[in-house]
Amino acid sequence: MQVATRTPRTRGTELWVPLGGAVLVLATVACGLALTAAGVDLGTALPPFTLRFRPRLDPLALAAAALLAAGAVAAPLLVARPRSPWRFAAAAFVLGLALRVFLGSARGGLPELYSVFQLGRPESASEYLPALPALDFGARLFLDTFAQVGTSLTVNAVGHPPGLLLVLHWLGIGGARAMAALTIGAGALSVPLLYPLARGMLDERHARLAVLLYAFAPSALIYGATSADALYATLALLAALPLCRARGRAAPLGVGAAALAVASFFSYANLAIGAYATLLAARREGFRRAAALAAACAIGLIAFYGLLYLAAGYDPLGAIQAAESVYREGVASYRPYAFWLFGSPAAFLVAAGLPVAWFALRSLGAGHAPALALGGVLLAAALLGFTKAETERIYLFLVPLLCIAAAASLPEERLPAALAALAAQALATELLFYTVW
Repeated sequence: MQVATRTPRTRGTELWVPLGGAVLVLATVACGLALTAAGVDLGTALPPFTLRFRPRLDPLALAAAALLAAGAVAAPLLVARPRSPWRFAAAAFVLGLALRVFLGSARGGLPELYSVFQLGRPESASEYLPALPALDFGARLFLDTFAQVGTSLTVNAVGHPPGLLLVLHWLGIGGARAMAALTIGAGALSVPLLYPLARGMLDERHARLAVLLYAFAPSALIYGATSADALYATLALLAALPLCRARGRAAPLGVGAAALAVASFFSYANLAIGAYATLLAARREGFRRAAALAAACAIGLIAFYGLLYLAAGYDPLGAIQAAESVYREGVASYRPYAFWLFGSPAAFLVAAGLPVAWFALRSLGAGHAPALALGGVLLAAALLGFTKAETERIYLFLVPLLCIAAAASLPEERLPAALAALAAQALATELLFYTVW
């Protein structure tokens, strides 16, 4: 599929949409900081971001800076060479993994890669490892009682379906280092997985641009090394691949629906992939194909959770209610909807990288189908208030889709400058600001 081309009819919106988006983001950031300075509690220290200004430097920061600089210079060469898609995917994986590991170590050395999971650290009390004793009597009993015992588990454990807890249990992972290795390794797989998805929406060279943008996207680098959401992003792409390339064929639709159901068993947010694929199909293939895709996703979800209920007594609706009760009683309950209606998408766009956000908005203005589909998902999420803050991490699975949208409007000759800007933003954010993840 060829990348969308510019037409006289869309040139104006190609410019005004990103300019309007930039003004809105700047106004949101200024409003958040001004209200916080005036003593208004919006729910984070630096709204709309979940950051705290706390500079820190480790000797490995020099290695991270050198790797980011070298990568930004060398990565554009991968657009033309190697010619083999498999070799490009392998190179992208190595690049993405190396950047995540080195940048994740820039503040406090290698222990920073697993400290968020380290039992005894304050932030670990909200993570997954402390919830593993709930599986001591077996996976079946755990699933059967998850809706009832969920509120007694840690925040992240009850705030997500039990997929990751089951994987940790079955793999025998009970330590911070092993869990970090799982999340970092699985998360880095999202970099090459983006490649075949992008090839279904863009021409070959622009598909590679999308992958390289994602490899350097600041939120993907920062949270991709320390958050389980990086693993969820990989599962989301595994669902998006068959759904977005099905083109009405039954087999890919079935595989995609099954993959979406499995991905949703790890993160409720991954259900947005089904909405994205449906909106994309509506734009590219018409309402009937979109309706068929939506129906396939619904049938897949009903079949998957129906089988889980029959086999293990897992109650998905009860699990959602338990997650909602914790969400309602937590910090998000006093984050004002009016501010986070704009703050959540603004934080997501900025954290994903300023060049990525700019060119993605240009594609939106040009009417590029993947950009429109993603815009619809983000608009719905903001209006419904699914997340108020923390979108830099929670929306990590949407960053690859944002990079596809950006690549459609990014001139290849501007790739080196874009990667350099992304690398600089990622390094500055990591060294100057503290995040739990």
